[in-house]
Amino acid sequence: MIPTARCLAAKPAGFFKRSAEELGRLSRIAWNTEALQTPTKPYYLLDFEDESSIAGCKTMADRAVGGYSTASLDYVPADPATNSPAHARFHGSISTQLPRNWRVERTGYAAFRNLDRGLWLFGRLYWDVDPYTYLALRVKSDGRRYTVNLQTDSIVETDIHQHRLYTRHHRVQETSPTDDPHPHSHSNSNSNSIPSALSDVPPSSTIFSSSSSATTSGSTGWETILLPFNSFVRTNHGMVVEPQTSIIRNRVKSVGIGLTDRVEGPYDLRIHRIWATNGLSEGEAEEEKRICGAEALPVDEGVRTGWMGDLSAQARNRVDGKPKTKGLRGLKDEWD
Repeated sequence: MIPTARCLAAKPAGFFKRSAEELGRLSRIAWNTEALQTPTKPYYLLDFEDESSIAGCKTMADRAVGGYSTASLDYVPADPATNSPAHARFHGSISTQLPRNWRVERTGYAAFRNLDRGLWLFGRLYWDVDPYTYLALRVKSDGRRYTVNLQTDSIVETDIHQHRLYTRHHRVQETSPTDDPHPHSHSNSNSNSIPSALSDVPPSSTIFSSSSSATTSGSTGWETILLPFNSFVRTNHGMVVEPQTSIIRNRVKSVGIGLTDRVEGPYDLRIHRIWATNGLSEGEAEEEKRICGAEALPVDEGVRTGWMGDLSAQARNRVDGKPKTKGLRGLKDEWD
């Protein structure tokens, strides 16, 4: 098979390109003294408008152990007629059928994540999301019970931090103990409950458009969901483990989405971008409204004002008519 120009262009970035991109990013942070301020711009982890992002991901399914579920991740070009951006389509079919003559007691899962990001000039390349509050995802969901997975450079390599991907299409399903997709995820403090981030009911900390149905006039099907990093639950092989530990935010090595609801049949999830953020900025508002339509999230007031608060608070935080520097310098002024 001879690779086409499109296939070659979609290859993941090589060592020198990765190094140049990371050096450029860090140089911009240093030049703009962004490290001394709370970031207001998005930090893209997976941008599926770029086809190479899909080439840099891999899919997983229970076929690896003899099961019959399938998983594909395909590039879908933009469609200006519907204001649909270029995106990734995660699709396939879930089967709970057990393989013959195999020591497998449970099947019915599919997932994708990015490949190892590789090396750059100063070692292994990670995402540093420490200055950010939320993991944001812009998706178009079929309503199935997807889970967002984050993996860091932790001591236990098989640890994964998980959070349910809540959307306004999210279907709450009654499950029996034998059908529970997280059968061992019960908290030690309360054997009759599971962590709120993995439950069927969205916790209040999750930010998403849930005020209307899919048939609302002006809806495009796309929506943006913000999941707090501090709400992710540490798991290992699908089981919640104790003690719970926070995500090592400066050493995130993979992000992905999985489906373990064990409901047989097809699934179809569209993903535009996955990024770290402190809330939507005014610069992102136009794109958000264009893509999400009536379901667009509003601009975060904290991001808009630089976390200065109301007008009276802003007046108190101005020196010679100019706003005080936020971040470490601003905090130092407050302490003094």
